[in-house]
Amino acid sequence: MSTAGIWGKFLTDTKVGDLPPLALERARMVIASTIASAAMGADIVSSNIIRELAKERAGTPDASIWFDAGPKLPVADAARVNAVMSDSAASDDSDLRNISHIGTIVSTTAIAMAERTGANGRDVLGAMVLGYEIAGRVDEALTPGRGTRGFHSSIATIFGSAVASGTILKLTPAQMTQAIAIAATSIGGLAIAANTSVAREYHAGLSAMLGINAAMAARKGLVAEENVLEAPHGYFAAYGGEHLEDFTKDLGKDWDITTEMAIKLVPGAHPAHAAAEAAANAALAGNVNPDEVVEIMVSAAKYKKLPGEKHPTDLIGVAHSLTYFLAAAVADRGYGWIHATPEKVADPVIARLIDTVTLDPNPQPYPDRFPHHHGATVTITLKDGRKFSSHVDFPRGSGPRGIDWADVDAKYRKLVPLSKLPPNKIEASLKVLHDFEAVKNMSELTSLLHP
Repeated sequence: MSTAGIWGKFLTDTKVGDLPPLALERARMVIASTIASAAMGADIVSSNIIRELAKERAGTPDASIWFDAGPKLPVADAARVNAVMSDSAASDDSDLRNISHIGTIVSTTAIAMAERTGANGRDVLGAMVLGYEIAGRVDEALTPGRGTRGFHSSIATIFGSAVASGTILKLTPAQMTQAIAIAATSIGGLAIAANTSVAREYHAGLSAMLGINAAMAARKGLVAEENVLEAPHGYFAAYGGEHLEDFTKDLGKDWDITTEMAIKLVPGAHPAHAAAEAAANAALAGNVNPDEVVEIMVSAAKYKKLPGEKHPTDLIGVAHSLTYFLAAAVADRGYGWIHATPEKVADPVIARLIDTVTLDPNPQPYPDRFPHHHGATVTITLKDGRKFSSHVDFPRGSGPRGIDWADVDAKYRKLVPLSKLPPNKIEASLKVLHDFEAVKNMSELTSLLHP
């Protein structure tokens, strides 16, 4: 049997009742996180452009654009716009093996497809867990080869969209096999563009849209090369898959949405979250006065040089600037949503501390190929010679450390008001998300996301 065929059978044989309660709970949490991030990104230029393009095309009114009073759009277009909004704010979720934003893709696509088909909340959660599983395993098999070759994680997240959509559509094993095969030959994306521009969220939108297209094409009978994943010159060979044994081993033993997913509780790229938390812990432990700091050293084997802009000037720069994360965390003894604001980006105290950030030239090597499983150590040195250090492996809000609904709720209540949604709808929609398994129709949620 082909690799896609193995997955096609496993995915269609697995029912929502087979999934552990924790996996369904994490799916509910990531919907809340995705909506919150989308609220933060709703008015970002890239979101406005993709929204305008989708409205100009219009078409069958299948699904809602969140935080928009206009009519519904075709399912793939609505999912694309919602995914772009969430990804553009750099505040959604990440898989800690590879920093793929799988939760954004499976939640936006499953909800949009459920609007089109009338599927209920329990169906959506099950589809999300299965979509997350295949996307996470694809990217695990590609780690680190994908990044070494310069490809963005969108080449893996598309499988989450295809499978979540295909599950809602109730594809047969043969159709799901074809949805996976079609997805494999549908997507591209370069990391260099994603790390330095709004191409990051553009990739996310394509991943959502093209995954839905793959599932719908498979349902109508389109047949692609079934062995495209493992064939010579196929998907894994092209994108740097060096660990194919991870892709199909122990299917159903545990679920990646519970073990590998992390929800951002602060803005910016997840690789810097553990380091920022360590910096804040060290600053708190030493009751550090920013004026007394002479060095902030980060020690992590994943860093050969300090990533991102040294002195960022906007959200794109902030999202990937390790120096900003560390300096802000030391300056304010914590790092949070406020640090995405222009006022903080221009803070002279943070700017001075940025120039004290250095990189440990001889960090301890990691024991495996997953650098984001091992975090960072940050050491603050003061003028009087005192040093304060802290190490964090996994940031708050991550699967290995546990995810607390109180943190998810706080994120939702902090970010969703940015969409201009009134307080009563914010609280009502959050209640729906907590009780999402009881939702009979997606309108119970999406009607509350209109201004």
